[in-house]
Order: sequence, then C-alpha cells, then structure tokens
Amino acid sequence: MIPLLRPHQQRGFNSMEKYSLGQLIMPTGAGKTLTMIFDAIREFSNSIDKTIVVVAPRILLAEQLSSEFLEHITNAHVMHVHSGETHHFSATRPNTIRKWYENTDGHKLIFTTYNSLIRIQQSDIKVDTIYFDEAHNSVKKSFFESTQYFSENASRCYFFTATPKHSATISKPGMNDGSVYGQVICSIPAPELVENGTILPPKVSVNKIDVIRDKDYGAERDCMTLLDTIVNEDHMEKVLVAAPNTKVLMRMLAETEFMTEVQSYGYDVLWITAKYGAFINNKKVSREVFFDTLTEWGKDSEKKFIILHYSILSEGINCPGLTSCIMMRNMDVIQMCQTIGRVIRVDQRDAARIRSGELISGDLQNYSKAFGMIHVPVYSNTGIGTARRLQEVVDTVFVNGDAAISVAKR
Repeated sequence: MIPLLRPHQQRGFNSMEKYSLGQLIMPTGAGKTLTMIFDAIREFSNSIDKTIVVVAPRILLAEQLSSEFLEHITNAHVMHVHSGETHHFSATRPNTIRKWYENTDGHKLIFTTYNSLIRIQQSDIKVDTIYFDEAHNSVKKSFFESTQYFSENASRCYFFTATPKHSATISKPGMNDGSVYGQVICSIPAPELVENGTILPPKVSVNKIDVIRDKDYGAERDCMTLLDTIVNEDHMEKVLVAAPNTKVLMRMLAETEFMTEVQSYGYDVLWITAKYGAFINNKKVSREVFFDTLTEWGKDSEKKFIILHYSILSEGINCPGLTSCIMMRNMDVIQMCQTIGRVIRVDQRDAARIRSGELISGDLQNYSKAFGMIHVPVYSNTGIGTARRLQEVVDTVFVNGDAAISVAKR
C-alpha cells in the first residue's frame, strides 16, 4: 500500500508536474524519496514507454533507493549502472546499456551513481526523466559534464538536496547556474517539518573537557570522552559517532579497551569505513548484512548499539532509530547538515502512536524523544570551532528556515 503524501511532499510533487527542470530543496527527513517515487508512478502510468534514471552519490545509496522505489513500482524493468553487486541486471559498458535499452520493452528504471552516470551518457539512450539525489554532488568537476548533458537532453530533470552548493566564481560550477539547474521550484523550510511533527528539532550539547588533546594519546582520550558521554547523557541508546578520521577510529578499536568497556554497558558495536569494510562486534560482514542488521536493531526499542564511521554514513543512507550523535570532528556545512539529519527522525514508537491517534503529531512534549541530540566534545585546544559552526548551521536551518548553502569562492 502506497502511503499518502504529506502536504510538503505534495507541493514538491505538484511542482514537478508544472516544471520540467528545477531544484527541490527539502530538508533531510522530509521524504524526498517518496516524492520522487510518486512522480515516477505518475510517469509510468502513461501508456507510452518511459525511461527514468535515478542518480545517487554512492553505490550503497543507489541500492537503497532501488529497494525503496521497488516497494511501490512493479511495472518497470530495472537496471543498475555502477560497479557494485546487485541481483538486478547490471552493466557499466555503454554498448551493453544500449542493447538492454533497445531490447527491453516497457517502462525502464535505471539506478546509477554520479561516477557512472557518464556511461549512460555514452550509451546515447533516450532518458525521459532523471532525478539527481543529493544533488550538491553534481557540481563536482568530474560529474558536471554528465549533469549538464542530461539537463539539456532529458525531457524532465530534477535536482533534490537539503544542502545546495553554489559557486561565486565562473571557474567552478554551482547550483546557482540556472541554465543547468533551473530555478528552485520547491523549497521546504525545516521549521514547518518540526511544527507538523515530521522531524525533530536538533539540540547541540557542548561537552567541555579541560585537557589538551594531542596526537600521541588522541585515541585514548577520545575513548574516555566517548564512554563518559555515552554513560552519563540521556537518550544514548543508539549512538552515531563521527570519528576524527579513519586512523583514529582504527586505533580506538584496536589499541584501547573501548569495545570491552561499551559492551559491559550492554552495547553492541558496529563500524564501517570505505577502506576496511563493515564490522559488527569486530566480526567482518558484508555491507548487506551490516545494513540489514542496522535496520533491524534500529527498529528494536530494547536494543542498544554504537555505530562508528568517518564519513560513509553522513549522506542519504538510512540509519533508523538513532537517538543521538557524537560529533568528534569538524565538517563543512553540507556534512554537518547531513549528519544532523541522521538523528532528527521521529522515534518509531511515537510514529506508531501518531498513526493510531494516541499522539498528536508535533506535540513534542509528549514524544518519547523530543530532540535530535548532537554532542560535541570540546577540548582545551580543539573542538570549539566545530561547536560554533554546528550551532550556526542549526540556527540557519531550524530557526531561520533557510537552506544550508555551501558556496565555492575560488
């Protein structure tokens, strides 16, 4: 059964009927994927065969989007164009893509990454509609040629993001280039979503630590800080940790007692990096098992876990059930906003109570979790800049209702 669109999603859906090119600025948690899906269903209700392409920044997200689309779309043939494993037909050679397109009757749904989008361009197939998810990635120099190509050649082209990336210089592309990205055809302010109960407001908690963090003992000090935060703060059942870097993350797990300590408090530990892969309690697993486990545990109100990463979970990937985040490194505006988005989802128990009528949507004082908590450790010599920038992002997006725009100035 397809859920109904919420009013803000309906506005996005309506704007795509009105305009064939444009940007939809929707905060993380607004449900932009469902907005795309409804538009795809509308296109595939046409008796004329249509081809739709969905572009994601990572293979993981392309696979996630594929699963979400196919929960609701059953009348299209599916192809993946990227180097990852999938049980769907997959190819990266332009000639193979072209042959599949020519020999497949009916509607077609293609999932790809920004990195592999050029292969679809080189195949020279006709694309009726293309959705750019996390569209701020499209301004990267190596991706922009294909972005511009489909903006000009696809019949319909839409750019979805919570965090637009603009350019103040002609030497770099930016989403303020209307000739490629069109105008903003729908912009959803985050305070509206907080007010109607779609997402929770974030709350920044600065944890001051009156010691100097140095290179030699950084991993040990970070472990002590993490343990202190996890044990003494509220709503720490399901915690996302943004590690300072992959090297420190590995040292924390291999050279300290962090794993043993947190397990003694009843936590399971998950961690994932692009270089080393995915692990659950130090056992290496496939990414499919990792994310299936994360989804299962996220829905289990009794389960406690900590998930550590450097950057791989910042953007787009579903991490259900997270109750708080510990931010141990500085980030740019886009990464900060995306990280905030991981912990402002409404608790699943509250969502069920809202659906049953037991709880009024937006009545935060009666929610089991009223905030998305982001904890920032601040040492004597580092961390204050991270906390200040994070609060600025929160004020911009969730108080003023503006998008967190990153601007390239040189």
